[in-house]
Amino acid sequence: MGRHDLGDMTSLTRPVATLRSPSRRRIQPADVVGFLGAQLVLIVSMWVRHGGLDQLTSISGLAIATGQLAALIGTYFALLQLLLMSRAPWLDRTFGRDRLAAAHRWLGFGTVWLLVGHAVFTTLGFALADGQSVLGEAWLLITTWEYVLMATVSLGLFVAVAVSSMRVARRKLSYESWHGIHLYAYLAIALGFAHQLVVGTDFIDDPIARGYWIALVMATIGTLVVFRFGAPTVVNARHRFRVANVVDEGRDVVSVYLTGRDMDRFQIQAGQYVIVRFATAGWWRAHPYSISAQPNGRWLRLTVKALGDDSARLRDLATGTRAFVEGPYGNLTTDDQRAHRTLLVAGGIGITPLRAIMEERAAAGPVTLLYRVRDRADLVFKGELDAIADRTGARVHYLVGARRAGDHAGPLGPTTIARLVPDVAAHEVYLCGPAGMMAAAAASVHVLGVPPDRIHQERFFD
Repeated sequence: MGRHDLGDMTSLTRPVATLRSPSRRRIQPADVVGFLGAQLVLIVSMWVRHGGLDQLTSISGLAIATGQLAALIGTYFALLQLLLMSRAPWLDRTFGRDRLAAAHRWLGFGTVWLLVGHAVFTTLGFALADGQSVLGEAWLLITTWEYVLMATVSLGLFVAVAVSSMRVARRKLSYESWHGIHLYAYLAIALGFAHQLVVGTDFIDDPIARGYWIALVMATIGTLVVFRFGAPTVVNARHRFRVANVVDEGRDVVSVYLTGRDMDRFQIQAGQYVIVRFATAGWWRAHPYSISAQPNGRWLRLTVKALGDDSARLRDLATGTRAFVEGPYGNLTTDDQRAHRTLLVAGGIGITPLRAIMEERAAAGPVTLLYRVRDRADLVFKGELDAIADRTGARVHYLVGARRAGDHAGPLGPTTIARLVPDVAAHEVYLCGPAGMMAAAAASVHVLGVPPDRIHQERFFD
């Protein structure tokens, strides 16, 4: 079955031991949004208290005031970006990868536009006040004001990160190149921080405001350090993960088995993912991989489709290669399931987390899987899925064929789903696959009576 003989490690279709589940999340999204929104109100109030509105008596004052406010909000957004990069489990469990990714994207563009606005409006305001040309004023600020040159470099880095995130650029960049460019966001924030404290009018003469801002920055950096570096270091020192087997699963798809010490203490759930670095060339680049089998306390299976240079090389991993694992992450779990019946809808490699959930839920109640692929060669785990269905009574429907957009009776349209799953309204629904497929499936099951709070999804791009 694979390059290395692992005996019963590849016997995936028999029942496995139930591991301890992490505690259910208690923080609600509204709590987090409310707290972060309150900080934004406090920041704007601080600007008002320091006379921000008093500047609105002239065109130059209006421009300078706009630049100041844009700098404060833009920098706060940059700190939120750091928070989203921290991989704090409570954030991940509260919002999920999809919503965090969407927030990260829009906050990133908002940060860049606000900081560009700060540079433009501040320079324009000073130029009007001094009777200088805009270019002349810009040169004067860069060459004579403390830390402005550093802040200009910071702005350039932010713009580079934003450009690399645009859809046109994203299609042309490999994941590795895109991820490498994004690391410059850390440097950009560091370069801009000194400029704001030394030059920012809200901090020069107000030690309370200065202390608050420093505390805000340090709390954000502390969260980043603890969860991005500290917690993973402790986990890897305990488990010492290594590659135990590599198995070809189909066209451009490979499974990597990880073992280690005390694997029963690694609290991961079906539907979750880990972020992994392998001790090979390019070890510094991390990638998210979902587990594709129910956790069993002995090993983890990660199943990956070749979408970039690093994922294409996974099939060549040697047995015993060390792996640095971060996580687990993700809220595509059955923690909050209320319905007795379960419907899983997978597209392409999106079968990965749903394969694990199917194995878990099939022991608890009726399960139906709709597996959508373009052609039969793209089916992954067909033998395993059929074996689970034979053993547990779960139903599996393979929906094979080219994409058909906007078709009510298409593979994932309401007519088809109602025919395959007549009592769909009584199901908890889990979706994973390309964005368009999930949008169509979510709309279909909603039309058929499944409320939004019983539709759970995680996006895969293939």
